[in-house]
Amino acid sequence: MRKFVAAKLHGITVTASDLNYHGSITLDPDHCEEAGILPLEFVEVWNRASGARISTYVIYGNRGSRCCVLNGAAARTCQVGDEMIICSSTYIEEHQITEIKPRVLTFDQDNSVRDRMFYDARIKDDGAVTFEVREGSPSR
Repeated sequence: MRKFVAAKLHGITVTASDLNYHGSITLDPDHCEEAGILPLEFVEVWNRASGARISTYVIYGNRGSRCCVLNGAAARTCQVGDEMIICSSTYIEEHQITEIKPRVLTFDQDNSVRDRMFYDARIKDDGAVTFEVREGSPSR
């Protein structure tokens, strides 16, 4: 089994941080549901401003709030206004790469969704793997 990208929130802006909360990252359920990220799911969080990288779990905030709040120790890795990349992953067998279509959302400064895309990997007849970033959502 290998670890692959499952979903990504790219360039979402930190709206708050709460050092005294008991950990996690709080995200808008609308963003998570569209990308395919579940509550309590572990995600990698990468700060585009500082390069800090952490792993934590997701909790849902208020629907429609467009929030991105780093809690507990994670609050030390960011400032309000920093752009983050939040990535979930899945473990699959290499040949299953064509079965996943990770959804990626990109964001405007106010955390409204700017673009919707997905990653599309295919295996050619000769065994070579191709990769494309496609606009929109994958057909199911």
